[in-house]
Amino acid sequence: MSMQHLVKARGGAAVAVAAVLVLVLSGCGGGGDDKKPNEPQKSSAAPSQGGASAPAPSAGKSSEPTQVLATVNGENGITLVINSAARDAGGFLTVNGQIKNSTDKDFTATSPWRGNELTTGGESVAGATLVDKAGKKRYYVLRDTDGRCLCTTGVSLVKSGASVPFFAQFPAPPASATEVDFSLPTFATATIKISG
Repeated sequence: MSMQHLVKARGGAAVAVAAVLVLVLSGCGGGGDDKKPNEPQKSSAAPSQGGASAPAPSAGKSSEPTQVLATVNGENGITLVINSAARDAGGFLTVNGQIKNSTDKDFTATSPWRGNELTTGGESVAGATLVDKAGKKRYYVLRDTDGRCLCTTGVSLVKSGASVPFFAQFPAPPASATEVDFSLPTFATATIKISG
């Protein structure tokens, strides 16, 4: 075999090996869910890292949820609207809603919203609680292993006429519990029905 044929044969073999490796490695890429089995699902409204901001406030009505479980008033004309309280497959209960400012002044969020516990991530709604009156049990917002709440963070300002979406994730009450009382400091308590 001449030197030219030997180089072509080795070059062709190298290309074939590279093609096989690309196929094997792309098959190992998974494309599946990299979550740990017991890790709760995160809402699209949740920041993935501590210190990240909450979703941008929106003044438009088109993207707001239509279901309303409860509406309660807070300080300085701020309103808390709860749109859902749904059980997740992993044994969690996620409450979603909006904090609305229908006044003509911007509202600066208060630190009681984040609760008394020391948490990382700055302003949040980590002070929210659920109470199962029938089961006589109070539930607090879950935390990850770094102490960050599984809730909306970065809520420091609600502009005039705007609404800020929020979520908070709790351990799920027993299946027999069909409604709970939701509390966030500075707002009235709301009784909400659980779905799922």
